[in-house]
Amino acid sequence: MEDLKITGEKNVFFIPNVNFCVETGICELDGESYLENTFEFYAPLLKWLEDYMMYIDNPLTFNFSLSYFNTASSRSILDILNTLKQYENQGGSVTVNWRVRDWDLDMKQDVEDFSIDSNLPIHIQSY
Repeated sequence: MEDLKITGEKNVFFIPNVNFCVETGICELDGESYLENTFEFYAPLLKWLEDYMMYIDNPLTFNFSLSYFNTASSRSILDILNTLKQYENQGGSVTVNWRVRDWDLDMKQDVEDFSIDSNLPIHIQSY
């Protein structure tokens, strides 16, 4: 299994940076997520997580630093969180952090909603 790295883009559509590390179990998703084909972008991320859970079976830390995401991206983000919750339910160790600007009350509410919907604690880290 290999690390997964995608360099983000800001063009007509916004692609987030992805850095998933097999050795450390730290997964980072940051930037903005406003994609033309959200499913196509997020499918390899979900596959990587599923493979990690099956073959590596070590603790996972998922760090979100998304400053914006559209509605289609929110569904894929919830899919990631539900996958992490499933891993936790199977005995895996999972920590989820989300960096949010101090003034961004809407993002804080979105993160709290994700936590409720996935039944997974998300640690909000203000900056």
